[in-house]
Amino acid sequence: MNRIGTAPLLRHLEPGGPLARTGGPRRMAYWVWPAADAACRRVLICVHGLTRQGRDFDLLAQAMQSDSHVLAVDVAGRGESDWLDDPLAYQIPTYAADLLALVQHVRSELPDASLDWVGSSLGGLIGMALAAQPGLGLRRLVLNDVGPVIELAALQRMALYVGRNPSFASAQEAIDYLRSISGAFGPHTPAQWLALSGPMLRERAGRWWLHYDPAIALPFQALAEAAAPLVQQAQAALWSQYDAIAARTLLLRGADSDLLSRATAAQMAARGPRAHCVEFAGVGHAPTLVAADQLAVVKAFLNAA
Repeated sequence: MNRIGTAPLLRHLEPGGPLARTGGPRRMAYWVWPAADAACRRVLICVHGLTRQGRDFDLLAQAMQSDSHVLAVDVAGRGESDWLDDPLAYQIPTYAADLLALVQHVRSELPDASLDWVGSSLGGLIGMALAAQPGLGLRRLVLNDVGPVIELAALQRMALYVGRNPSFASAQEAIDYLRSISGAFGPHTPAQWLALSGPMLRERAGRWWLHYDPAIALPFQALAEAAAPLVQQAQAALWSQYDAIAARTLLLRGADSDLLSRATAAQMAARGPRAHCVEFAGVGHAPTLVAADQLAVVKAFLNAA
């Protein structure tokens, strides 16, 4: 078992069900950071954004290892998880079913564990879907720059690069590209940016590629192009989920976010779980949970009595 300051353990789970791959069961990968105390009965599940992967949470996991076992997931089609045979299955119901299988696995191994969730962007939407289920027993929920209303401008911006599938002559060229499309993350040191970018890359035949299945873009682009009535229906369903959440909830927002408006954040503070909202200056969509102030806010919330 690894302990604080060492690399995480890579584990796999076979979600099963109708989305199993034609050639056999598909695997969902997740990174495990065991708590410093093996007897710990707190578990934190971390889930990344649309084009990201579980190693985004390395620093948060290290910060939380003194208090929790941390599981950082690679959502289907990303990181070390298998790609789906059906591109149209890259949607919230698939991801939520996969993560529910992980929760059930955790419950089978630690029946008395308390469960917390940190979800960035897409990971927050998955968290909302699961937290709305009364039987999940989620203790605390952190929604990182996402809510029931997703601004169209942000969808259109992300649609410009999601699924383009570029390749690069070197790792540095790929890292520079990632920086060029991630300015909204806010300032990072070169070391921080390298740590965030390295797990995003895969080398094949002398070229460097991004880690995710380009087909994840198909359902996303359909959402970005959806007619107004369909968007309103989706928002109504998301608000219904949000209002059903009983877990104590923290909402993080980049002060310059184009995806989560300040008006939506205010509504989230006034209804449902009445999220406590914290904004970070100089950051758009979304806080990377690498900066010391961001880590401190999340850790204090999760550890509060």
